[in-house]
Amino acid sequence: MSATIDFSASSVEVARRLIGVIVLVDGVGGRIVETGAYDRDDPASHSFAGPTERNSAMFGAPGHAYVYRSYGIHWCLNFVCRESGHGAGVLLRALEPLQRIDLMRERRGVEPLSLLCAGPGRLGQALGITRVHNGMALDAPPFSLILSEGVAAEVLCGPRVGISKA
Repeated sequence: MSATIDFSASSVEVARRLIGVIVLVDGVGGRIVETGAYDRDDPASHSFAGPTERNSAMFGAPGHAYVYRSYGIHWCLNFVCRESGHGAGVLLRALEPLQRIDLMRERRGVEPLSLLCAGPGRLGQALGITRVHNGMALDAPPFSLILSEGVAAEVLCGPRVGISKA
């Protein structure tokens, strides 16, 4: 069944609800196992300094993709949250690969399954994310979000990874 996620909720709430959801991009993807929440009041957020050409999708409608390039190398996938104009999102940090693992391995190079989608850059590369996906609706192709049956309800929260500003 397609996932019904209320992307107008806070980024923290959306980040929790996304754990266990299956995300597919053109049929390639897996179960979301790690996320990061960002809001405009967060110094580590791309929206902290306000809208720019680069981050404009983050200020767009909830339920859309915000894609950016990290260190000029890695395409990272975020889901826009809250109301239009707010500037909040959830970074997909890791997936459990489930579908089209062969294509993920081809895109990433042959790696152990545990490393295919471990980290936002690897995840973006495995899914084939590029700037073309920036601003696209998450409820229409090439994206598909699917609720997962039988996923543990307990979600653990911990300190953010790789953040020195907050």
